[in-house]
Amino acid sequence: MASVRRDVEFRSGDDTVRGWLYTPDEGDGPFPCIVMAGGWCYVKELVQPHYAELFAEAGLAALLFDYRNFGESDGPRRQHIDPVWQIEDYKNAISFAETLAEVDADRIGAWGLSYSGGHVLIVAAIDPRPAFAISTIPVVDGFQTMRRCHGEPGFARLNRMILEDRRQRFAGKAGGYMAMSTDKPNEIMSAWPFPHVFEGFRKIQQEEAPRHEHRNTIESVENLTHYIVAPYCRRIVETPVLMTLAAGDNITSADLEAEAFNAITNPNKQFASIGGIDHMSIYTNREHLGKVAAVQAKWLHGVLAR
Repeated sequence: MASVRRDVEFRSGDDTVRGWLYTPDEGDGPFPCIVMAGGWCYVKELVQPHYAELFAEAGLAALLFDYRNFGESDGPRRQHIDPVWQIEDYKNAISFAETLAEVDADRIGAWGLSYSGGHVLIVAAIDPRPAFAISTIPVVDGFQTMRRCHGEPGFARLNRMILEDRRQRFAGKAGGYMAMSTDKPNEIMSAWPFPHVFEGFRKIQQEEAPRHEHRNTIESVENLTHYIVAPYCRRIVETPVLMTLAAGDNITSADLEAEAFNAITNPNKQFASIGGIDHMSIYTNREHLGKVAAVQAKWLHGVLAR
């Protein structure tokens, strides 16, 4: 079964958000729908279409979108990441999906990857509508994640940069930007100081996501250090949840992810750690991507059959 894709757009706040709707090209709708958005500095072309196509093969629709400030969507401050805004974009995407003739409004769920893997858990906690939530290699504690990724000296440098940027903004100056990642972490300050992340995203940008910009506001990282998911998870009492981890992940941390998972109140939850893959290979290796999507599609069929 192949998929059909069409352009869509909807309002979120004062801005227009743009995306794609994937539907199976066979079978009778309306279809269950997966609302999807990406992680740090993602655009919709980055990795997610491969998941959407695999989900369409399994008989599911998928709504992909660019957050405000990114890609084809509007937004007043390009490359600025505000998790509150992004979570609101998810909720508005669900509202839009409810209006579509191709979509079964009672079977709309949320899917997220990395940073958005945390977002969908928050959406499931604060919005009663999702029929399911799939959280993939999620960032669930921004402070601890940044501290671990940068190490003590690097984290101290990062905090000095954040404070200087805050002082500049308080003085009425524009906030600054920094690299998303770099191949020279000892020379260039970045949000994610891993050369393999830089190389992986450069390859993806060249091959399929030219709208991706490999930079973010410094304030985006400040927002990340305030971000924590586990307290919200205690409010997930009815929504089924699948959390999918990469066994070899060295960016997000399994102990933090497990803490958030254990806080989910609903017993209808599954924790799947997939061996032989890591955080970046889910992006750059189609076989690894397929392994993750297969686990998720199988779980979805069980949840939606109930």
